[in-house]
Amino acid sequence: MLKDLKRMLGLPDQDDEELDAKLNWILNTTKSRLKVLLGGINPGDDLDYIITEVSIVRYNRIGSEGAQSHTVEGESTSFLSSDFDPYMDDIQAYKDAKNIDISKGGIRWI
Repeated sequence: MLKDLKRMLGLPDQDDEELDAKLNWILNTTKSRLKVLLGGINPGDDLDYIITEVSIVRYNRIGSEGAQSHTVEGESTSFLSSDFDPYMDDIQAYKDAKNIDISKGGIRWI
């Protein structure tokens, strides 16, 4: 996923220890947050696109953590309350397909 993230951000593919550590931290925390949204179930590889895309948003917000909006010289930017909001339908579809029901604390058997 690191190479995909770098490619999407337009960063060079070469190794950069400090940058790679930062990007891996973002990827890992994004995956951990997605795991929470899935009720503790590790996200499958088919959700890697969510991890990558939310990581891009997270990387681009470095320095603006906690801000809900930002205005500079007439240009205004506002942030979603959760970076996962655009993917909640996909996450719900994944939970439905995998029979994950976090309201009852795990997997539901049919």
